[in-house]
Amino acid sequence: MSGMLIIGANGQVGWEIVRQARIAGLPCHAMDRTQLNITAADAVSSAIARLKPSIAINAAAYTNVDKAESDAETAFSVNRDGAAHLAEACAAADIPLVHLSTDYVFDGTQRTPYTEDDPVSPLGIYGASKLAGEQAVRERCPTHVILRTAWVYGIHGQNFVKTMLRIAREREQIKVVDDQFGNPTFAGDLARAILALVRQWQSGAWPAQGFGTFHLAGEGVTTWCGFARAIFEEARPKLERVPEIRAITTAEYPTPAKRPPYSVLDCGRLAETHGLALRPWEQGLAEMLETTLGLLPARR
Repeated sequence: MSGMLIIGANGQVGWEIVRQARIAGLPCHAMDRTQLNITAADAVSSAIARLKPSIAINAAAYTNVDKAESDAETAFSVNRDGAAHLAEACAAADIPLVHLSTDYVFDGTQRTPYTEDDPVSPLGIYGASKLAGEQAVRERCPTHVILRTAWVYGIHGQNFVKTMLRIAREREQIKVVDDQFGNPTFAGDLARAILALVRQWQSGAWPAQGFGTFHLAGEGVTTWCGFARAIFEEARPKLERVPEIRAITTAEYPTPAKRPPYSVLDCGRLAETHGLALRPWEQGLAEMLETTLGLLPARR
């Protein structure tokens, strides 16, 4: 077998996994949507049979939460059927599958961090399609690691942090929702943890009870408004102006898809089982902004 296979290599997390793997000299096959259509079962099985990876990482997903409400067919095709095809191909090749999922499988009605065993009840099409993908992976590939993460942002691609930086150039005031709580997660930190999992598998250091569903997100909790304030405070030296932030409620900012009001993830299981945990979200944000704003090179 050869190195790892990274599917969704041009997304926020996939791009970071590829970048870090290549810096570390880890053999990897990187495939984006133009190179591998995961909704085509034959293409998936053919790719895995040809490349013979030792482990596969599925970072591909349909992630447009609002658009999914009017495009459920595509969301389920990618997030459910694509995941099913990858799980079947990995099981046939007898290799593990690391599959990324989301905090949006929860409805956000509780007020304590969600564990992996808490009931799931997605509020919208995106969350439902990702939950269906989780179920497909569990049913088809016994050697799976499902990683639920949250509020992902990174150096590559579009995300909340980059939106805030753009708005800082365009507006003097911004309204941001202050009654949704979650864990901001830097894609670079996610990638480091995923590569640590890969090393555990490839080195034979895989722990007992190492497969299953785990939560992996930045340490600490904030709201979107709190996140925005932290972005502007950290980026202040590089901004011509910092917009005034007005905190608003979810009701004041209607969207096609409902968001969970509280989707904080308890990440203790992964720490106990694999010895992996992410740093405080503020530290990941500082690194992302240092890199994006040209202050420092990306961490090696």
